[in-house]
Amino acid sequence: MFMKLIIEQEIFEKFSGLHLGVVMAKNISNKGFPEEISDKTKNLEGIIRQRHTSEILSQQPKIDAWRKAYSAFGAKPKEHKSSVENLFRLVLSGSGLRRINKLVDLYNFISLKHMLPVGGEDLDKIEGDILLTFAAENEAPVLLLGDKEARPPKNGEAIYKDGVSAICRRWNWREAERTKLTEETKNCILVIEGLPPVSREEIDVATKELHGLVEKYCGGIVRSEVLDEASPFSSIG
Repeated sequence: MFMKLIIEQEIFEKFSGLHLGVVMAKNISNKGFPEEISDKTKNLEGIIRQRHTSEILSQQPKIDAWRKAYSAFGAKPKEHKSSVENLFRLVLSGSGLRRINKLVDLYNFISLKHMLPVGGEDLDKIEGDILLTFAAENEAPVLLLGDKEARPPKNGEAIYKDGVSAICRRWNWREAERTKLTEETKNCILVIEGLPPVSREEIDVATKELHGLVEKYCGGIVRSEVLDEASPFSSIG
């Protein structure tokens, strides 16, 4: 298994100051639900409900940055919310985050703690390199999590894609069914996304924290790095 995660230059041209934290893990165990993870997340949910309200969440600079980014590539942020805004609104509605699997639970915890979008893919289901790019007119249809019908990305929207199709639409809005993380996942890539006002230092801190959590709860061989315009790709394998 050798591939790359590549942020294409056109993304930086439109979204200056982007930093991407990357955590790659091989030979992990993603089975089970450690209570410690659930307890930490529940405590964090309580803190979020004390500090934030649904009515003014969109005014938070880290949330507003993604709303502006979505508008910039033609998505309507009121209809298509970033993954981090969706998580926060779910918590603020009174619903706790449901358990999914260790990797997803860990990256949701980091997303809530740092107010940053975080996602992940099963590397064994990826074909070729992963690109963060803008969708072309002829992108293949992709079945997203929760959907019953595959649809192609819209021309110009930011997507992650491999050699088959998009693996996440509207940047971090919704991920594809094909490459989702499951309890059977052995090799994975996780990404933490930061647009200004988020600094490289903030992304670095969150990336190192996620690295440590994956190492602690999933084992395996874990490495991490931060990508930016000066270092726009990571080798996987």
